[in-house]
This record gives sequence, structure tokens and C-alpha cells, in this order.
Amino acid sequence: MGSNIGLEGRTAVVTGAGGGLGRSEALALAARGANVVVNDMGQAADDVVAEIKELGGQAVAVTGDVGEWDMGDRLVQAAVETFGGLDILVNNAGVLRDKMLFNLTESDWDTVIHVHLKGHAAVSRAAAVHWREASKAAGGPVYGRVINTSSEAFLFGSAGQPNYSAAKAGITALTLSTAQGLSRYGVRANAICPRARTGMTAHVFGGGDAAEGGLDILAPERVGTFVSYLASPASDEINGQVFIVYGDMVALMAAPTVERKFTAANDVFSVEEFDAQLTPYFNGRSPYQNYAAYSVAQLDTTGVENAAASK
Repeated sequence: MGSNIGLEGRTAVVTGAGGGLGRSEALALAARGANVVVNDMGQAADDVVAEIKELGGQAVAVTGDVGEWDMGDRLVQAAVETFGGLDILVNNAGVLRDKMLFNLTESDWDTVIHVHLKGHAAVSRAAAVHWREASKAAGGPVYGRVINTSSEAFLFGSAGQPNYSAAKAGITALTLSTAQGLSRYGVRANAICPRARTGMTAHVFGGGDAAEGGLDILAPERVGTFVSYLASPASDEINGQVFIVYGDMVALMAAPTVERKFTAANDVFSVEEFDAQLTPYFNGRSPYQNYAAYSVAQLDTTGVENAAASK
């Protein structure tokens, strides 16, 4: 295996790895030679560890809730004590509590933010502490990769997922901050917005059939392959980026751009001048229609329904 894409001797932590995307990511990393710390709730983590070992890899299970702040420390400690270090972090764990905003309860909000956003933050913080200390001890940059799981819901919104959309927007911002704050230590942080058929998205995608001799177009293994690339030495120049990943394509998202600038004629805007400049610009178009059209026209190259935008 090429040294630039191989992961021999590396150690990865994958959260939410007991099934779906996380399982596929853990298996993909192990197939490239990485040792894997598998996190999930209960027996599912042990089952994936057994699967990795049966395939000739090395793995250990650490069960528990990533939204508990000390879980990050536990996962990093397991990586160091079991395999001698930590090189790769894949934050994947998540849950859904889908509701329209007017039906959203405090528990619906707190649970999703707790697992998705706080879970990403807790483990990322612990990994950051480890890599910063390792870099200081080494006197220079060390090897570190963070792959976070965002969603197109942060880009386009999702009417029935205000909690999930907000969490994924926060994860994207967390990724960019991580990329800036840890790059000096050798760490690279990127986010993926995956579309894949898993237990969590069965209500969106339904069942699927694999093409003859190949994978289902929305098989999570397709995402796992890309994650194993981002985890590799070959990705060293990729930092602070957001990718949409599904089927046979990966789309690199551009940074936000200014669509139109409005300037006051005499230094200070009045309400009347806002009306004169902004109202004609927005008249006749839906506040949402441009985003929905972009999602379908620019991203949906495999014919998958845009309902997938909510992951």
C-alpha cells in the first residue's frame, strides 16, 4: 500500500461507529492499516471491534455518550494506552429528533445539540490537548487529522430539523476554528456532508439495490473511502474545507461570498433608502427558492431526491 495513502501504524478514534456511516468509516480506516478506537453505545461498538479483528485489524471498544465532556478524554486515553498515540479523529455520532420549530421541545433541542455539537466539541478538545502537548514535546508539528460530520442541512436548512440544522452549522464553524487553531501543530481539520443510506436515514432514502458487481449508489462505504483518504498523509494540503459526499461524487464547497452590496448614498442608511434598494432586489423571488434550486441543479447529479439534503 502506498505510504502516502496508507494508514499503517496510525490510530483513529471513530465516534458513533457501531453502525451506519461510523461503522463504514471505522472499517475503511482499518482496511488501510489503522488501529481503531470504536465508540458507540452498548454492544454495537463491541460488534464492530470483532468485525475489524476478524478482518485482521486491531480495534478496541469504548462505550458511552460522546456528549459527556469527559468522554473525549476517555477516548484519547484509550488510543494512547492501547495503541501508543492518536493520529485521526472521525466525529460521526448523532441522533435525530425531527420536529417543526413550533412543535420542538426543549428535550428535542438539547438531545440533538448534546450528541452532535457537544459531542464533536468534547472529543475534538481532548484530541487538541493531546496533539498540542505532543507537538511541544516533539518541538514541531505532529500528525493529526480531524474529520467532522456536518450536513447539507446547514447549507440549505431543513424545515423539520431546526435542531439538527443548527447543530450541523455549529459543527461546520467548529471545524473551521479547529483548522485555524491547530494547523500550527500539524493538525488538519475538514468537514463532510454525507448522503448515505443508513438506519438513521431510512425514512429519507428507503431501501436500495446495489448495481451488479458494485455498491448501492448511497452505500455508506462510499463515504468511508473518502474519509480514509482525508485521514491519510496525502491530504496534508487540505485544511478547513467542507465536502458534500455521496454516490460517485465529491463536491468541494466554496467559502461564502457576497452576492450583492448595498451602500448608503450619504453615509447612513434610512429605512426609506433600505426600502428603495433592497425591496426591488428581492421582489418576486422566494426567500428559499434559490437555495433549493442550487441544491438540485448543482449537487444532485445522480438523480437522488433533494429530500436527502437533511442527511
